[in-house]
Amino acid sequence: MTRTTRTIIDYAYIVIGSAITALAVVIFLNPARLAPGGVSGIATILFHLAGWDLGLTIFVLTLPLFLAGLKLFGKQYGVKTLLGSILLSVFTSIWSAVFGDYGILDYSKEISIWLSSLFGGVVSGIGIGLVMKSGSNTGGTDIIAQIIARYTSLSLGTALFIVDGVIIAVAAVFFGLESALYAIVVAYITTVVVNKIVLSMGTNYAKTVFIISERIEEIGTFISETMDRGATVLNSKGFYTKEPRPMIMTVIPNQDVSRLTRAVNRIDPKAFMIINETFHVLGEGYTPIEKIAHTSDVTQH
Repeated sequence: MTRTTRTIIDYAYIVIGSAITALAVVIFLNPARLAPGGVSGIATILFHLAGWDLGLTIFVLTLPLFLAGLKLFGKQYGVKTLLGSILLSVFTSIWSAVFGDYGILDYSKEISIWLSSLFGGVVSGIGIGLVMKSGSNTGGTDIIAQIIARYTSLSLGTALFIVDGVIIAVAAVFFGLESALYAIVVAYITTVVVNKIVLSMGTNYAKTVFIISERIEEIGTFISETMDRGATVLNSKGFYTKEPRPMIMTVIPNQDVSRLTRAVNRIDPKAFMIINETFHVLGEGYTPIEKIAHTSDVTQH
């Protein structure tokens, strides 16, 4: 597969994934007053309390968050993330025009809430998973969580849980406890489906990747310059051949695994990769070491 073809596929994932995510919000989550976190959850609350346009609210909330992420994290918040953020807003407005603001189910029946929770979680999980599979995201509260994770001792997963938890709690105040419990169900289902889509075996923060290749310099350049991630070259030696085999190690977020794997395959199809789960990452670009330097232990999240 050529680089051009891969790029086209990545952008197709962003477009299709954003459309699917927006569809879940419009026909299942917003009509049922379910706010399982994220910018769309905040937009749902504001829609029902103040009548604010759903798609426009998502855009207005997402843009400053994207700019904050761009300033703090650099070029990793590039075209793809901006595109995902904008498309979520655009498709939300399109689907609202097509289906209306109150969905396709009869919410005088209690079963409709359950159906919205189930299908809202599954459909949004598919959409978000496709976007993440491209190496991008839809911005929003993910950026808040990353900022919290960078400047505190919390992992990204824990930070995101807290951010979404606050949104669900606010929704509980206005929509009732029952609605909040349904929203938790949606959040859980979404997480499970996203993990299946991006082929991740869990909800951990990052992956540690070891790569053995004869073209280690090109791979290291891609990681450093294109992905804007750090990398370390380790000296190793083949057991049978006794020949030096340089190995590169890098730590990357879950959503970047597919992107790195494709790049390594393109640069050196004969490369050998080892990908491990990483529960806590300390250092520049992740959780600052000084934040936990004086604690007695490091809790794995």
